[in-house]
Amino acid sequence: MSVKNIKPGKPEHRFEEYMHEVVPLPESEGGGFLITFPDLPGCMSDGETIEEAMANGRDAFESWVSAAIDAGRAVPKPLARPAELIEASGRFVARLPKSLHSRLAARAKEEGVSLNTLVVAFIAEGLGHREACGH
Repeated sequence: MSVKNIKPGKPEHRFEEYMHEVVPLPESEGGGFLITFPDLPGCMSDGETIEEAMANGRDAFESWVSAAIDAGRAVPKPLARPAELIEASGRFVARLPKSLHSRLAARAKEEGVSLNTLVVAFIAEGLGHREACGH
C-alpha cells in the first residue's frame, strides 16, 4: 500500500466559522464525545473529554480541508449564520435553584467530571435529542 503525502492547505475560512456539534457518545460506543461539522461531509473526530474532542476536531478540520484542496475539490463555505453566533464567547452564567445546583454537583462528583463539563454534556445531549426528533 502506498501513502500519499498531502501538503497542508490554507482554508479560505477559519475553523471557528464552521458550525460544529459536540455530542456525548454512549458507553456502548466507548463513551467520550463526538464532534462533527455539518458543512463538511465526513469531517468528524472524537475525544475522551469535550476539550479533547474539540482539539481533535480542529486536527480533523485541517486534514479534511487539506485533502479536499489536494484533490482539487472545493471546500464548502460555512453556512450563513448570525454574526452573534460566530462571535459568541462560549461563556454564559445561569442562576439555579440551590437544590438543582446541589444535585448537579453531586452527579458531577459521581461521574468524576467538573460541574461545567457535566452541564455542557447535558446541554449537548438535549440539543442533539431535539434535533433528532425534528424540533
